[in-house]
Amino acid sequence: MRIAAILAAASLLCATWAGTATTTLWEWRVPAWVPPPALDRALTAAEVELGRHLFHDARLSRDGTMSCATCHEQARAFTVDRATMPGVDGSPGQKNPMSLVNLAWAPVLTWANPGQTRLETHALIPIFGDHPVEMGMSGREEMLFARLAAEPRYPPLFAATFPDRAGAITLETVTRALAAFQRSIAAFDSPYDRYRWGGEPSAISAAAKRGERLFFGERLECYHCHGGLLFSDNVMHAGLMAPERGFHDTGVARSGGIGEQTGDPRQMGAFRTPSLRNVTLTAPYMHDGSMATLDAVIRHYERGGRRRGPHTSPLLAGFRLSPRERADLIAFLESLTDHAVTTDPRWSDPWTAPQEEHAAR
Repeated sequence: MRIAAILAAASLLCATWAGTATTTLWEWRVPAWVPPPALDRALTAAEVELGRHLFHDARLSRDGTMSCATCHEQARAFTVDRATMPGVDGSPGQKNPMSLVNLAWAPVLTWANPGQTRLETHALIPIFGDHPVEMGMSGREEMLFARLAAEPRYPPLFAATFPDRAGAITLETVTRALAAFQRSIAAFDSPYDRYRWGGEPSAISAAAKRGERLFFGERLECYHCHGGLLFSDNVMHAGLMAPERGFHDTGVARSGGIGEQTGDPRQMGAFRTPSLRNVTLTAPYMHDGSMATLDAVIRHYERGGRRRGPHTSPLLAGFRLSPRERADLIAFLESLTDHAVTTDPRWSDPWTAPQEEHAAR
């Protein structure tokens, strides 16, 4: 089955997902000031736990060498320290893997496709897609389901998660569990959060406070695209009437981008604004992973971009920073990192845990 057919089938399945499987709901553990995500159904703890197993399981790839976590490592805020990742057949990746943190608050999931809004359908692309090949399971759906059924942990996990489906291992239940796990990953306890919202004036350094003033000032214009809850103009939560979606030409490329999907030449080179939360963990940067450090990113914006065109954002007017100002801005960006997300056992690899630990869960 090719990816287009799979996506069409999954869109039909969405209508059947109104009910929840168990009554034990997922515990978000986010600060009170964070607005709830705008979800069409509540997450259950069982879905998230099953999704955790699937997310870290290389059985989801053709040759058993690649899991979702291969490109989205927990230690790196669910990114990877490479510009792109090859697929199981060596096919080169096309874009830098984005962070999966706080996706429950994100209305668009990819760099350049405004139609990718649901994690259930998006999960099909890395597993079954063939342009490029990533996990390489196109046409091998039944083999995937048989692999999972043969693993002793899965039948009881699927049964506990989907009693209304009699524990069936299907395209619907696999993608629903993967989506639940990814939505569950949340991180809003950075030093800056504790400083700005938690009443801890000493949570960030004096340099970071000076960097905050630069970031939110009109000279640099950073906050216009990187403001709000996610430090991005792509956000949706229960307090908003409609999602905010931002795609911008920031002088990185003159081709690709949202224009490939919309057919609008004015949108060529425009990519989704990524969140700056945990940005110190997510290098390299930009859709192509072409900038290795935050210093390189700042210098890119200082000079007003490298490949400007007629539709490059007018906010890229360029600016000049002193060495101290550049260091202050980096100190502020560093304060946006919530290191707890990198070690929280609720999102860790369950296959590396001893069997007795798994049995005790």
